[in-house]
Amino acid sequence: VHLAESGGGSVQTGGSLTLSCAPSGYTWHNLCLGWFRQVPGEAREKVATINYRGAVQGYGDSVKGRAAIWVDHPKKTVHLQINNLKPEDTAMYYCAAEKYTGGQCWTYDYAYWGQGTQVTVSS
Repeated sequence: VHLAESGGGSVQTGGSLTLSCAPSGYTWHNLCLGWFRQVPGEAREKVATINYRGAVQGYGDSVKGRAAIWVDHPKKTVHLQINNLKPEDTAMYYCAAEKYTGGQCWTYDYAYWGQGTQVTVSS
């Protein structure tokens, strides 16, 4: 499974950013996709997840209310938009995937990971 991420960059506090992830190389009927972030020296944090076919979403408390994750089916791409960005949103953001076998994608352990895309929010 290959995950091609894009959309990171630098933005000022209060701005918005949309990250994109295009999964390929899988043969599953359905999959979970998630966005995670990590700051050096800190634990990885789960940001948002989505069921690729069912579009059921999950959000971490740190972005709840200012983030949206959705699937662009024609482009076979998952997007994550975070609004009202804060300096504490600065991190390396990773897209991850796992075969969907039932239940909530938020609870899954993800085995497939992208290379990451850096998001930097300046005050």
